[in-house]
Amino acid sequence: MSAARTLRALPTLLRIGVAETVAYRAEFLVWILTTTLPLVMLGLWTSVASEAPFRGYTSAAFVAYYLSNLIVRNLTGSWVAWQISEEIRLGAMSMRLLRPLHPYVAFAASHLAAIPFRSVVVLPIAIVLLVSSGASALTTEPLQLGLLVPSRALAWIITCNRLFMIGAVAFFGTKTMALMNLYFALFSLLSGYLLPIPLLPRAIGWFAEWLPFRFMLSAPIELMTRPLDGAQVAAIMLGQIGWAAATLALALVVWNRGIKKFEAVGG
Repeated sequence: MSAARTLRALPTLLRIGVAETVAYRAEFLVWILTTTLPLVMLGLWTSVASEAPFRGYTSAAFVAYYLSNLIVRNLTGSWVAWQISEEIRLGAMSMRLLRPLHPYVAFAASHLAAIPFRSVVVLPIAIVLLVSSGASALTTEPLQLGLLVPSRALAWIITCNRLFMIGAVAFFGTKTMALMNLYFALFSLLSGYLLPIPLLPRAIGWFAEWLPFRFMLSAPIELMTRPLDGAQVAAIMLGQIGWAAATLALALVVWNRGIKKFEAVGG
């Protein structure tokens, strides 16, 4: 399908995505509630730092970090792997493949349409962050503030790409959910979801600095909460751009190979 036809189809896809979010609002709210682990970690780490800073993090810094964490997680999360796995299992994928639009575009548009609904959840958190003690730990650098939206957009793209790839693994077997559990365990540890990357053991933290998990969550948080020099900001943005391109290429490779197997067995 040409880029022009894809652009013409995009408004319709977004409307469908909004309708699906409204239709399945109960499931949507359940998904939102499952992303509240940063609030638990917030209570833990602010207690640790209540008397003295812990490895450079004050209590206010932890408040800023974990509330920013909750905002970014809600705005960049995706459940496309579950959708793909279910459509393959139920046979609905066959109908999707008949449409003159690449499924990646359709799934991405559907999840993009849910972001305004997530913003309704995020806005109160942002207000709490601005009026709480955590506000003192937020960045005021114009460059970092200006890059927050592009950084969150790239984090969303990387997340969508990786989960699209994991969903496509369902073409090859039935253990996709086990893979998802492994993925979430690695994501929780290496993305900064459970604790800031600088607090990880040195060897693990070094790997986490370069793996895609950091650029899916921690990178926008760092822009929001850490004073960074120009080289550090450039490294974050270039890392996100690089991983966005690499994960998209890998996701499409896995998808194309999975489609061949799916069609070969009469999908």
